[in-house]
Parts: sequence; C-alpha cells; structure tokens
Amino acid sequence: MSEAAATQSPWQMAKIIRIEKRTPRVTSFFFKLSRPFAHQAGQHVDVRLTAPDGYQARRSYSIASAPESGGTVEVAIERLEDGEVSPFFHEVAAVGDEIELRGPLGGHFVWSDSDGGPIILVGGGSGVVPLMAMVRHRTARKSSVPVALVFSARIWDEVIFRDELIKLDDRRDGFELVLTLTREPAQRPDDYSRRIDAQMMMQSMSRLPEPPKLAIVCGWNAFVSAAAEALIDADVPAGLIRTERYGV
Repeated sequence: MSEAAATQSPWQMAKIIRIEKRTPRVTSFFFKLSRPFAHQAGQHVDVRLTAPDGYQARRSYSIASAPESGGTVEVAIERLEDGEVSPFFHEVAAVGDEIELRGPLGGHFVWSDSDGGPIILVGGGSGVVPLMAMVRHRTARKSSVPVALVFSARIWDEVIFRDELIKLDDRRDGFELVLTLTREPAQRPDDYSRRIDAQMMMQSMSRLPEPPKLAIVCGWNAFVSAAAEALIDADVPAGLIRTERYGV
C-alpha cells in the first residue's frame, strides 16, 4: 500500500460488538468504528495485533458488510492453523475487545449498483466475502441490476453466508445463486458438484438477461486462475474480468 493511502486511512481502535459463527472454519466479527468511514463494496481493511513484547502482526481482510451498514463493519475471518492473526480471533477475541484497524483500502476491486450490469460474481471459499458486500449493497439499494453469483465450496457446511444467500435467491428479483461443491453431491436441483469450468460459466451466465458487462472473481491463486480461464473460454472478454487473489 502506498504512503498516501496509509495517510488517508490511519489506524483506529474498533470494538468487537458481535461475533457470529458462519461455518466450522469461518467466523464473522462485527466492529464498531471509533471513526466511522464510508466504504465501497469490494474494499478491505487491515487489522493489526501487537504482542506484549511489541511484536506486530498485520493481515488484510475483505469487508463483508454493505456500504449502507453505517458505522459497523463486518469481517469474516477463516481460521488458518499456521496463521499469526486468525487463531487469535477464533480462540481469544471476545465481544468488547478493541482491535487496531485501518481502512477502507483498495479501489480496483469494487462495484456499485450505479455501475450497472449484468454482472457475474465468482467466488471460491472465503473469496466470497467481498462479493457478499456487493450482493448486500445491491439488496440495500433495492437495485434491479441482474447479478449471478457462482460460489464454489468444498462441502455444504462450508458455504459461507449460505442461508442468507439462499433467501436472496428465493426472492427472484434478478439475483441468481449458483453453488458448486467439489467434495459432496449438489444439495439443490440446479447446482453443481464439480470444479468450476467453462460449461458451468456459460450455463450460469444464461440465467442473466444478457451477457455480463463485468465479471468479478475472488479466491485463492489457483482458483482465480482457473475461474478466469473458464470465463474466457465461455467468451467473456479478458478486459471485463476483475480479479483479487490471496494465498498460494
């Protein structure tokens, strides 16, 4: 991050006001900011932990809450066994704790309903978090922009925000949810039980009223590469694909 961006987003204390288990490995933490900021769907925050000996660990986490959420920010954190920060949140952090936080950060991986559509969102695992902010933003704005979300998870119990997404899908208001499980059979009639491929992308895009004007992909490195290739093979121009990736 540039020095200018750091100056514009100074560190502040944020209090944990709610903790909600999403899946066995992912938990949402809701922060009340001491200095509320306006964010765009798709942005992230930095979180910094400081040990008694002064050692600091910092990680970036996507914002799951919609920009319309006011002074509260939701961050969904996946537990990584070898992580420096996520085990603290899953094992130690409690409601009332204050955490150092900085944001909002990032500007290339954002979407607003004013940008229009249709759009296709493709997320793998916890890569769905910034996409969820976009879906929630669309809902909060009562937008009619057609959106298809293709969400890949290993098993049914690892589908983050599952119940909320299914309820939104059931509204039939232009939001289409496509779930694909890579290690279990599909649980819904129109879903999939395999890794993302071009055929799945084409079938998912057929649920939109016209070809997407934008494709947004987020997940781990290998997933993003495979999903972007599948979109291109499904005739989505590379220039319309935005990606954000993490890990190996």
